[in-house]
Amino acid sequence: MAVYTAVSAELLDDFLSGYDVGRLLSAKGIAEGVSNSNFLIETTSARFILTLYERRIDTSQLPWFLGLMEHLADKGLPVPRPIHDRSARMLQQVAGKAACLIEYLPGVSVSQPTPAQARAAGEALARLHVAGADYTAPRANDLGPDWWRATADELGPRLDSIAGGLQGLVADGLAAVADWPADLPRGVIHADLFPDNVLVLGSRVTGLIDFYFACTELYAYDLAVLHAAWAFSADGAMPLPDHEEAIFAGYESVRPLTEPERSAFPLLGQGASLRFLLSRAHDWLHPAEDAMVARKDPLPFARRLAHYARLS
Repeated sequence: MAVYTAVSAELLDDFLSGYDVGRLLSAKGIAEGVSNSNFLIETTSARFILTLYERRIDTSQLPWFLGLMEHLADKGLPVPRPIHDRSARMLQQVAGKAACLIEYLPGVSVSQPTPAQARAAGEALARLHVAGADYTAPRANDLGPDWWRATADELGPRLDSIAGGLQGLVADGLAAVADWPADLPRGVIHADLFPDNVLVLGSRVTGLIDFYFACTELYAYDLAVLHAAWAFSADGAMPLPDHEEAIFAGYESVRPLTEPERSAFPLLGQGASLRFLLSRAHDWLHPAEDAMVARKDPLPFARRLAHYARLS
């Protein structure tokens, strides 16, 4: 989450007048993340999140994302439901940007999750995979292997301006994932289930948020993303075995992995590391000057990439 576009109280009042959600009491920008502008909205009836879609999102795909969120919420998952206006529309325009009002869910995102929280996240991810199995409209992974290669080519030697040897590490990683598995179980995945996209109260997951990278992809790749995000120290230098064990235990309590998925996991971990290393490196080298958001260091994912390569 982030704030790229300022929205006045008058504009918010006008926007909310199309909903049965009460009158505006307060609005606060949420200065986290990298892709959208987000505001915590409080009205006389409830709290909501207003999202303005800014970066890395094809707005023509928004009905797919919002439909998925509603589908998962209908299945009983802790996913924020998009709010329909009086004309039954979920998607709007605010300040010239595509926008959606979304249900507010209680809970906090933690920067240093416990093993119990990691287990709960693994279980929640498996529940998402099962619940999304009948959301049948496929959507390609826009940030998959083709994007990794194209982005590495675009950044080229500039990667070494972030850290010496980074271009070579990325090249080795891309060579390792050249034969990306195609025959593992697949379906709808979240693709970005970092701790800041999971809300918890204690060790209970109360919210899964930010579905705007969701796609149809390998389930085990989604688990590798979760593993890369939750099972390492913040700097990526040290694996956390208790968190790793908890993630797998939570996930497999709902959806046991196949043996081919287990065998492919180090390769999938390299792919997950490349995805976030390269997106962060791109943002590092192309900083957005108009957003209240700090750049994210790509090097922790370089260290994760090296770890998964050693496992392979």
